[in-house]
Amino acid sequence: MLKGLSITPPILGRISIGRIVEKNGKRLPEKDDAFTLTTQVQQRGEWLLHPLNEELRKASPGKLRAIPVRMLFNDPDLNLRADYSLFDRETGRPVCVGNGETCRRVGEDGNGIETLPCSSPDGCSFGQRGGCKPYARLNVVIGDDDELGSFVFRTTSFNSIRSLAARLHYFRAVSGNLLACLPLELKLRGKSTTQSFRSAIYYVDLSVRTGSTLEETLLQAKELDARRRAAGFDQVALDAAARAGFANGAFEDSPEEQAAVAEEFYPEATADRAKTSAGNNPSETHGTPSTLRDKLERKAVLLGGAAA
Repeated sequence: MLKGLSITPPILGRISIGRIVEKNGKRLPEKDDAFTLTTQVQQRGEWLLHPLNEELRKASPGKLRAIPVRMLFNDPDLNLRADYSLFDRETGRPVCVGNGETCRRVGEDGNGIETLPCSSPDGCSFGQRGGCKPYARLNVVIGDDDELGSFVFRTTSFNSIRSLAARLHYFRAVSGNLLACLPLELKLRGKSTTQSFRSAIYYVDLSVRTGSTLEETLLQAKELDARRRAAGFDQVALDAAARAGFANGAFEDSPEEQAAVAEEFYPEATADRAKTSAGNNPSETHGTPSTLRDKLERKAVLLGGAAA
């Protein structure tokens, strides 16, 4: 196994609740109120739809707001990985990734990774200037064609991350560690808040499949677990292999994915902050922000000249 390369679950496609649109010459993310399944191939700046997208839409009248899924792993934290992440919007490269206690940050010269304290974006001046925010990846199995291949759902939504994390841990607990055998459903839910000015916002939740009860779901999980064990399927070994693969690299997203991630989840509103953060002095949170200050001052001069 190549050291420094994070080994992630094989990806068959993407799950999104929005898309990238062009407005006033800029490519910006636009939210939706339905799921879309795409391939990993883009054409003219648009992700091509996956064949399963149409199949699921035909099976569900109206908008696609529920997707039948299974988890790959029994460990909730292997299915859903969430971090505080700061990306360089210009290059798409991750600059700093933390869990609220420690972070991995690219060194001042752009080479090497340093481990530093992480106080979350609200308590970190480096993160605030760079547009750091929660970022999560959820891998799920859709269909029966490839039981080790997955679709990935990426999100920076507090509501989605909090709901998915809670559900995964709860389902693992009530099933007796049979999370990977449970027939579940990704579901799009709406809510209104003061921050959304009482308009509807959508987030992703996890539940038992429509028409099933929790008791029926648990019985199906036990039956599937028994069949897998009889066939020699080793879920414990699979979880261990995935855990080792994730730990093998400093950052999860591959270089090919990073630019698309930055474009979708770190849009133009945070572009200026993200640009100034790339390659910045990692000790800035300890009181030596000279490199960042210089960049900000230079940018202010440029912006002032442009406005004139």
